[in-house]
Amino acid sequence: MAVKIRLKRMGAKKQPFYRIVVADSRSPRDGRIIEQIGTYNPLTEPATLDIKEELALQWLANGAQPSDTVRNLFSTKGIMTKYHESKK
Repeated sequence: MAVKIRLKRMGAKKQPFYRIVVADSRSPRDGRIIEQIGTYNPLTEPATLDIKEELALQWLANGAQPSDTVRNLFSTKGIMTKYHESKK
């Protein structure tokens, strides 16, 4: 089973709000998830990003692959550098 860390779109029309979730790669974007590890709101100034860091690092260590957008969000929070440091 390939596990991905990706965004799940929530919110109203033209007012997106995203949950950062761990899901099977075969499930639909807004479908069944395994666990929610954070939220992202691009409409606030500055954009609000809330991530449970220890869960994110745990899922990355277990082999979950982040999507490109989630990888960029993790990099802004410094999670990717911590993950690469822990691999050494």
